[in-house]
Amino acid sequence: MTGSIWSTAPWFVPIHRPRAQKGGGAHWEAFSRSRGGFTSRVHVRCDNQGYPPGFVLTGGQVSDYKATGALMAFPAPNPRAMLADRGYDSYSFRQDLLLHGILSVIPSRKGRSTPQKTDWRCYRDRNRIERMFNRLKQFRRIATRYNKTDLSLMSFLSLAAARLWIRSFINAA
Repeated sequence: MTGSIWSTAPWFVPIHRPRAQKGGGAHWEAFSRSRGGFTSRVHVRCDNQGYPPGFVLTGGQVSDYKATGALMAFPAPNPRAMLADRGYDSYSFRQDLLLHGILSVIPSRKGRSTPQKTDWRCYRDRNRIERMFNRLKQFRRIATRYNKTDLSLMSFLSLAAARLWIRSFINAA
């Protein structure tokens, strides 16, 4: 028998990701420097009750609105309004929301030359997102970011979200 296992097993394809820089591969694990140190950001799209269908991880220095494309691509119905904090305020994101027929309820950044109007009464409901983050951070592993890879963090975030969803179904019954 000649050849190696790589050539005889067509179902197995080795995958290699190049490192971000010569010194290490932290960029691929959603770690990067920010004002708070070496960290990552978790971006979440929630339903109107504060239950997440999925997560997006980025590095700590990455701007919030860079993750909006991935957040909007989740297989969830389009909402009537998108509530977000000032970090998600960008012209292109507002235009994308408008094209999809979604009202943007995002306060303008402080340095914006033309401030956008915000429906502050609707914006008060954003506390559901903050409460969802609080429930997720009840899991010590998520709050302290013990996981060193993005796959393991996403796995535990998914487990925590599943627990939130299951509790909501149990409480509704």
